[in-house]
Amino acid sequence: MSGPVPIAASATGSPTSRAPITAIAGWVLVDWALQPFHTLIVTFLFAPYFTNAVAPDPVTGQAWWGYAAAVAGVVIALGGPILGAMADRGNRKPMVAVTVAVMAIAASLIWFARPGADGMTIVLVLAAFVIATAAAEYTTVLTNSMMPSLVPPSELGRLSGASWAVAYTGGLIALILMAGFIVSVPSTGKTLMGLTPILPLDPAQREGDRLTGPFASIWMLIFVIPFFMFTPDPRAGRPAEPMSLTAPLHDLWGTLKMLPSLPSMLYFLLARALYTDGLSAVFVFGGIYGSSIFGWQLADLGLFGIVLIVVGVIGATVGGFLDDMLGSKTVILAGLVVLMIGAIGILSVTNSHVLFTFPVAPKAPGSAFFSSTGELVFMIFAGLVALASAPVQSASRSLLARIAPPDKTAQFFGLFAFSGKVTAFAAPLMIALATQLSGSQRLGMASVMVFFIAGFALMMPVKEERQ
Repeated sequence: MSGPVPIAASATGSPTSRAPITAIAGWVLVDWALQPFHTLIVTFLFAPYFTNAVAPDPVTGQAWWGYAAAVAGVVIALGGPILGAMADRGNRKPMVAVTVAVMAIAASLIWFARPGADGMTIVLVLAAFVIATAAAEYTTVLTNSMMPSLVPPSELGRLSGASWAVAYTGGLIALILMAGFIVSVPSTGKTLMGLTPILPLDPAQREGDRLTGPFASIWMLIFVIPFFMFTPDPRAGRPAEPMSLTAPLHDLWGTLKMLPSLPSMLYFLLARALYTDGLSAVFVFGGIYGSSIFGWQLADLGLFGIVLIVVGVIGATVGGFLDDMLGSKTVILAGLVVLMIGAIGILSVTNSHVLFTFPVAPKAPGSAFFSSTGELVFMIFAGLVALASAPVQSASRSLLARIAPPDKTAQFFGLFAFSGKVTAFAAPLMIALATQLSGSQRLGMASVMVFFIAGFALMMPVKEERQ
């Protein structure tokens, strides 16, 4: 097998030609490899199972899961920039191999989350979740920093958008495989598609739900192989620098002191911290809001998730082309406007009214999903959120790749990870406080608009040019 083809670079450090298609495909498949962990464990299957069946009661389970997610966010926020500084001094791929191995081991330990597990087992499972979540984010810090070495700046939007679309597709396929053919509903013994599970798993021990961890690990280990085989390391062939923590920390401190002299980067990182926080809150509380209005059960929520993922794939693909045509900043600002419209639209729906004032027939108890006008309107606005969220996130990644100093790309992607986690508590806290003080879920959810508006305002002065 021949080695990777060298990529010509301009004086700014950006490539003047595209990497071989195998190199690009290997990089894109990293997102495909990682996404089932987020889809199956963090969002749709394992988190609800842990909350309702592993913990002593749902309230305690939600609290424990929330604390674990918060710890993971702190680990990511603190460790991401340091890892990025280390990566700028050494080869990325050996570091990716370490983060991937750590994630695979940690995610596999989720298998031990038996129903009603003892305290030590629960601590082990939550610690494994924290480690796996941090390792997954660290992997993306390293691989995201390789984007500028694969394509010219004019193609970064399409690359990022295609990667997001591929990731969503991978998560969707993994969700269909697990929820449709493997994980059984305890009350029926059938999968969400009404089928007999294809594996002889014990439903009483919820082995289908617990298998999500090993499944995500195996999926990742298989599909990350092309990255190691075909995607060139940007620092390949350069003399290796001595690995120590002191030098990267010195580099990172220098970069942090430099931020005030890079106003576009500073405004962008602050803006992203806010609108990402708002977006995450909409994802978390949107399903809760819909469930409380329409009485959705697990199967309804599964269909809701599948529809939004499909819409997200479309948004990521189209958004990537618009990114290269119109610019990352334009896509982000337009996406934030659509997100605000979608969020307001979601809040305008109740079981008996849409658009705040128009009465509709309430959803009949036990009726099918999408059977009421309120549900259809709710899904249209939720679809707008899904359609815009993927381009906003994809264009954020490509914008950073475009404006980051070429010799500090990994450091800035570490700060990018930091910006996505440092205020992660703020929007959920504001929603909780507003809901409690007002006694209204609708008013509580409305408080998230502050984050979108503030993020939009901070994006306005950003200039899309290398700093």
